[in-house]
Amino acid sequence: MGIATSILNLAQGKLHVAAPYLIEQDWAAYTPEQHAVWSELVKRRMPQLREHACEEYLDGFHQIGLREDSLPNLTEVSARLLPRTGWQSTPVSGFLPPDAFFEMLAARMFPTTTWLRARDAMEYTPEPDIFHDVFGHVPMHAHKVFGNFLQSYGQVCARLTDKDKLERMGRLFWFTVEFGLIRQKGEIKVYGSGLISSHGECTRVLAGGCEVKEFDLDAVLNQEFDTGAMQPVLYAVESFDQIYEATKLAESRLG
Repeated sequence: MGIATSILNLAQGKLHVAAPYLIEQDWAAYTPEQHAVWSELVKRRMPQLREHACEEYLDGFHQIGLREDSLPNLTEVSARLLPRTGWQSTPVSGFLPPDAFFEMLAARMFPTTTWLRARDAMEYTPEPDIFHDVFGHVPMHAHKVFGNFLQSYGQVCARLTDKDKLERMGRLFWFTVEFGLIRQKGEIKVYGSGLISSHGECTRVLAGGCEVKEFDLDAVLNQEFDTGAMQPVLYAVESFDQIYEATKLAESRLG
């Protein structure tokens, strides 16, 4: 039994709702063209991110062993993450229903797709792929406070059943995990995966193409968004402790 199979069996034993969606990543099946697409995507983003990504993202990128020349092996990524923050990058078959997604976050298992966009869709893909999931999300999971925030978020949402409350919590995820900004050393830095993985959107935001507001939980919970459009409003936090505390405060208000 291989390491990946052992990890899969262990994960399935811990999960109930999400278990049917877990798969193994067949890393050896990736083609030279796919590795080349990954390499091109990473090399396109890194010059901008070295200057404008938050310190925690850049540290996490190296901590989890991401490479510019080849797609990530999720077993190896998890082996680096586990002793640092207890998180795993767990392969899944595709889009998960909310209850399965929240269950995985609560267990510190980030659901990670294994397919990669084609060369003709490098600028944008409507569904998350391994570039968005691993390059965009996973480096932040190497940061202890952010990791605690993400697990707490999953735990809170897993307990909610009201559709309206879950929708409002979805806005908290959108304006932090997906499109979050943070102030560091007097400058706006990006940490949200939608900005990290999208050259066009990140460039637009950094050029002042959207309104940046100070993070306010009530404003975020009431801020509607369109997943298919450029974001007109984003929120900047002062620290990741702020969003960790915001999740607990949101639970007290919505629970």
